[in-house]
Amino acid sequence: MAKKAKAAVPRKTAAPRLPKVNAGELATLLDYLRYAVSCFQNADLVFAHGTTDPVSEAAFLIGEALHLRPEQFESFVTARVTAAEGKTILDLIAARITTRKPAAYLVNKVYMRDLPFYIDERVIVPRSFIGELLETHFGGAEADGTSLIDDPLAVDSVLDLCTGSGCLAILASRHFPNAVIDAADISKDALAVAARNVAAYDLGERISLHRGDLFAPLSQRRYDLIITNPPYVDAEGMAGLPRECRAEPALAFDGGPDGLDIIHRILAEARDHLTAEGGLLCEVGRDRPQIEAAYPDLPLLWLDTEDSEGEVFWITARDLV
Repeated sequence: MAKKAKAAVPRKTAAPRLPKVNAGELATLLDYLRYAVSCFQNADLVFAHGTTDPVSEAAFLIGEALHLRPEQFESFVTARVTAAEGKTILDLIAARITTRKPAAYLVNKVYMRDLPFYIDERVIVPRSFIGELLETHFGGAEADGTSLIDDPLAVDSVLDLCTGSGCLAILASRHFPNAVIDAADISKDALAVAARNVAAYDLGERISLHRGDLFAPLSQRRYDLIITNPPYVDAEGMAGLPRECRAEPALAFDGGPDGLDIIHRILAEARDHLTAEGGLLCEVGRDRPQIEAAYPDLPLLWLDTEDSEGEVFWITARDLV
């Protein structure tokens, strides 16, 4: 009887070596930016966590090392960097490459719609398109005709479902100044991060955090607007997540075999939690074809942003059946 062949043990891929930097070779922010971009491209990093390319990622890390906001970077691009600052920058570049962790985890910060938020490994790094859509499609009747509501000041209640770090709830609080906001998540760890962000913006009296499975902790409450960026990655996608994404909580990605497990439940239950004139704004990634096949009679309105096409849908309470 033939012996079974031993299973091959996958070989670990060595982390790319960073080019040696001698004293005085890098002087300005621009020098460090160019160096970081070259290193990131050589290491074949994945950018999907608030930045979309090696240049913006390098600028973000360098700016955080120097305590500069993103909009300030260009003003100081020719400024010289001290030896201590340079070491901090080089350490961050090396950590990004050797750990493959998202940059937001390395500096515990991410920006959404120009606002800073605290982030750590207890929560997915936020990169939702909903923040942009709140600005472009919820401006009321005085907007350019694309608004989905008549008056943002008339929105009294908002639910951020699967809130994660609470970023969308905080953005919603600024866009709907008269709204009381509930933010729900099943993860205790994520809600701890959300609580920190809510406190940082002094919104404890307007934003309430709830722990539980989707609508379960919300009783029979109804909302003028439900926003949600739920888990929607299918089994194949979960198996192929890049190393950067595998550093994030799997719970925040996993949408079941076809990616629609959570979305099915949201669509089934949302009407019972919306006011008569309310609506649901839901981000689904690239699941649009599967959703349209599963719900051919639902009049879903697919919305585009600067960086996405048809990854978020809108549906009113009246149209949910």
